[in-house]
Amino acid sequence: MATMTLKNVMKIYPHNGDDAKKAKKKAKKGEQHEEKKINLQITEKGVVAVQQFNLEIKDKEFIVLVGPSGCGKSTTLRMIAGLEEISEGELYIGDRLVNDVAPKDRDIAMVFQNYALYPHMTVYDNMAFALKLRHTPKDEIDKAVKQAAEILDITQYLGRKPKALSGGQRQRVAIGRAIVRNPQVMLMDEPLSNLDAKLRNQMRAEIIKLRQRIDTTFIYVTHDQTEAMTLGDRIVIMKDGFIQQIGTPQEVFNHPYNLFVAGFIGTPQMNLFDAKLVKADGKYAVELGGMKVVLSDDKQAALAKNNVAEQEVVLGVRPEHIVLEQGLAGKVDVSELMGSSVHLHVNSLGRDVVMVVSTMNMTGAEVAALAHGADIQYSFPGHCCHVFNKETGINLEA
Repeated sequence: MATMTLKNVMKIYPHNGDDAKKAKKKAKKGEQHEEKKINLQITEKGVVAVQQFNLEIKDKEFIVLVGPSGCGKSTTLRMIAGLEEISEGELYIGDRLVNDVAPKDRDIAMVFQNYALYPHMTVYDNMAFALKLRHTPKDEIDKAVKQAAEILDITQYLGRKPKALSGGQRQRVAIGRAIVRNPQVMLMDEPLSNLDAKLRNQMRAEIIKLRQRIDTTFIYVTHDQTEAMTLGDRIVIMKDGFIQQIGTPQEVFNHPYNLFVAGFIGTPQMNLFDAKLVKADGKYAVELGGMKVVLSDDKQAALAKNNVAEQEVVLGVRPEHIVLEQGLAGKVDVSELMGSSVHLHVNSLGRDVVMVVSTMNMTGAEVAALAHGADIQYSFPGHCCHVFNKETGINLEA
């Protein structure tokens, strides 16, 4: 069983000598020694890169850690791997506390962003290397390497050296080297970020197939929310060392916990409006620009359960949920034809509003009419509205 539990895990990088002296001086003077710098918390102990990280991972689950650069996701992965020391908290693989267990004894395998292949070895020898170190019998090594090569469709490259391979082929070799060890947990640190867009799409599909063929737990780090949405059973969204939300891809898309998650998940990014949440005849509605939209029954129930009062809010609406019909007025600034849809950037209510309009049932003339300078009207249904507290940024339905 490869379950994993992280309890209040923290990573604090100690100050260098000068920083420590400054912190001590501030403490003596009675000055506040906690501050914000480059979005990470600075304390007397040092820079806090990961804050109170709590997560229960099920056996064979595919977990994706996602967030912008510097949010602590790779640091968390390296603590799980044993490449970074855990400053505070506990890490369990199965029922075993592994805080002080050496990386080689954790039964994990890691795939790095830069492949980390031995350039002087063939593909076969790169994949076999870890098994040779374990003194695994030759016939077992041969069987494991050839089986992994078949799964990853790299059998024809076993005799080549890494320099003779493309980026995608090298990444497959790096993954193959990890899976031959049959680890309890597979860690992947932005493995596709060095590939071009087409190859990334192909490799994403390969990882999904791989996951279906090998019985192991995956923890995958990326800053690409498309990868997170397509690969993960659950997504852990991070910012400034803190977990913002944990949920299935559909949960975080449909019910973002706060404004950060709402803006980070989804392409194009969610539109945000200044609006007012009102209640009339027992029904919640949002008002903006002279338009009133009554919220759906499930949103009514959630807001009523939280006893939400009338207030100024930030209203979030995804671009694909906006429809061209009588409502708010706007002028098209940019029109991007994407084939089956057209992406419009519309100047409305003093801001740039992005909408994705399907062209499937439109004539060429109707599509052409959505050009730069066109005057349009648009609206959105109540079940697609997300209302956030203006001060805290938290979803009022949460």
